Amino acid sequence: MSKYEDAKKMMNERFGKDSLIAIATTDGERLYNRMVDAYYVDGAFYISTYALSNKVRQIELNPQVAVCAIDWFSGRGTGRNLGWVLKPENAEIRHKLREAFVWYDDANDERDPNCCILEIRLTDGMLIKDHHAIRYQIDFDKQSALLSENWGEFK
Repeated sequence: MSKYEDAKKMMNERFGKDSLIAIATTDGERLYNRMVDAYYVDGAFYISTYALSNKVRQIELNPQVAVCAIDWFSGRGTGRNLGWVLKPENAEIRHKLREAFVWYDDANDERDPNCCILEIRLTDGMLIKDHHAIRYQIDFDKQSALLSENWGEFK
């Protein structure tokens, strides 16, 4: 298995469920950071949110975001509002979010067209295992990864 496949497997195991992550955005002048519940699949985090929220507005101004997870991952990506959760093209990811987030129905009013799905498509990141003994430097765009063991060089 390649280093990228190893990292991809670890990302799916750690974040392919309800996961707390921090998302940093900007309005062009100031930086903002907040914790959200997210679900990871195929190189992206997905968040159920509200289209008129500050995070969505800031991402519409500047889609470049940074993310950080308590489970030893930090990275960067591009944010995009996928629109209303009931749009037919959102059916698959909506189903996954409803399964992952046991609180989904309590927090979302799907009848409201501003109830939306935010996608954070990752470009790069650092995934850490065993308290820095193993680090993966991941390039999601190129689907590649470098590995460093015991604080050594990335190879």
